Amino acid sequence: MSTRIALAVLMLAATACTSPSAGQGANLRGKVYVSSSVTEQGKPRALVEGTRVELRFTDDDRLIASAGCNQMQSPVKLDDGKLSVADLAMTAMGCPKPELHQQDEWLSNLLRATPSWKLDGTNLVLTGADTEIVLATEQPATLEGTWTVDGLVKRDAVSSVPAGVKATISFKNGTVAVDTGCNFNGGELPYELTGQTIKVALGPITDKGCGEVNEVETAVTEALGKGEFTYKINRSSLILTNAEGAGLTLKK
Repeated sequence: MSTRIALAVLMLAATACTSPSAGQGANLRGKVYVSSSVTEQGKPRALVEGTRVELRFTDDDRLIASAGCNQMQSPVKLDDGKLSVADLAMTAMGCPKPELHQQDEWLSNLLRATPSWKLDGTNLVLTGADTEIVLATEQPATLEGTWTVDGLVKRDAVSSVPAGVKATISFKNGTVAVDTGCNFNGGELPYELTGQTIKVALGPITDKGCGEVNEVETAVTEALGKGEFTYKINRSSLILTNAEGAGLTLKK
């Protein structure tokens, strides 16, 4: 009889060690997941173009979520394979498209409904009453690639890029190219990288009047024109800053 009791105790202990509430939830801490597929009632659900569902699990057991416009956050519990948010708060930013606001509400409703969750390899699968979202671990960004300017920095102040103006900076195989569609035309220039410091000589550029593009080109010249600046990557954002505090924020 004592042997049977001992075996039962061991089996209960083993079950406790493998249940989601006993540790799997800890595997999500500090990670960011982005949607790779969304299905609703068994059929693919198309997200608003250029958006994705993003779930970030902080080290202090909070969930920060977004679906392309506003940000939501709440303390989160992951016990027994269920994702539970106690008080999901959402920012009140005006979304540029009605469908973005509707998508925010859709994700908010899903999270408030205590969906099931599981890890499928490195993917996180979130399942509601009629919705399933498969999310992959966000890969850390690298300097290589094309970045789009979305902010102009002057010391502690950041201003937005004028509407309709697109400026990119591309790093590729030891060269950098700035393209604003006007005086900076995307020509590749060699650069040196030492730690977080980039050295590059922009060289002479044309001096055409380009309307609102000129504001961005002036900011690029002020940030990079000294020939030396630092970079910092925060997830999918890049910040370029020179010693005088002039700089740019960019996103991939």
